[in-house]
Amino acid sequence: MNNQDALVSVIIPTYNRPDFLRVAIQSALQQSYKNIEIVVSDNCSPENPKPLIDSFCDPRIRFWRNETNLGMFGNAMQAVSLARGKYLSFLHDDDEWDERFLESLIPALEQYPEVTIAFCDQFITDESGNINSQITRKTTKIYRRDRLQSGLYQPFTEIGLIYRAVPSVAGAVIRRESVDWANIPPEVDRMYDLYLTYLCCKDGQAAYYLADRLAYHREHPNADTFLSGRRNGLSKISKAKVEIFCYQRFIQDSNLRPLRFHFKKQLLHAQTTLGIGLLLTNRPSEARIHLFQSLRGRFFSLRTLAALLLSLLCSLVLMERSHEDDSDHFLSLNRVESIRISQSIRDTFSNNAS
Repeated sequence: MNNQDALVSVIIPTYNRPDFLRVAIQSALQQSYKNIEIVVSDNCSPENPKPLIDSFCDPRIRFWRNETNLGMFGNAMQAVSLARGKYLSFLHDDDEWDERFLESLIPALEQYPEVTIAFCDQFITDESGNINSQITRKTTKIYRRDRLQSGLYQPFTEIGLIYRAVPSVAGAVIRRESVDWANIPPEVDRMYDLYLTYLCCKDGQAAYYLADRLAYHREHPNADTFLSGRRNGLSKISKAKVEIFCYQRFIQDSNLRPLRFHFKKQLLHAQTTLGIGLLLTNRPSEARIHLFQSLRGRFFSLRTLAALLLSLLCSLVLMERSHEDDSDHFLSLNRVESIRISQSIRDTFSNNAS
């Protein structure tokens, strides 16, 4: 591409990953598309990465450090607020780009004004940056990008919100003016990637897909997806509440009426996840409320039924122990039973993704 008039803001939110951050910044600086600014927003890391930023000696890098940790979403939006480009592209501090990434995606945005987002496929790498071919192919298939050909998709609500083929913050470039960035509700939190896709497609806009892998997504023990933990009750509760908020928004949008059945199903699935999270934190009565909501919504699954039975078992045990005369004995048994039941719940749901 010879015309590089359009400024692209590369958004890099970061927290406590200096080695990965260095690689991410290098991959942005090595882009064949040169008209960029790189906005690095540090989320109050224990060690200030400013010396690392300064070591690049590149005026295209702009650095901001939050005085307090704003959370993943808050930090990303802080970086966006500092951006000045016509287009925005998120680059996680532990990911990388092929040098042709921007050069390959910007032309479609420049050529077609109806395109709000241009995206590509991605490689999945390990902690050292080595490509895992098997997981890469599996990921492409999961998100059905193997069924897409390069070109325009309008509307793209189905591929964006049902199949989630659009990696809005992990392999895409977004037309800045197409999103009201200042008014994205904070409740979307860790699902801001899907919510951005929603904002880009909800009014029938177009997306451009390039059937090439130009982004590298790193999977490692310190990645946010790993840190959330499948058995962590509080993480499940937080995740489920975010999902419930987003899917309720989608259901209420009249433009997405044809997709409501899918969103309702996902909403009920999130209710079950919330119930399981409450069980893992020994709150069976609260858990039952959400599990019954799943069942009343005709969302019958072994996962929901098993969680409901465990919530009843947990409550019965606690009720039985409450009648013990010896309060010290009761407290001791209650602790033992809580540990036993919590372990049973964890074992039951250890193979469930969410």
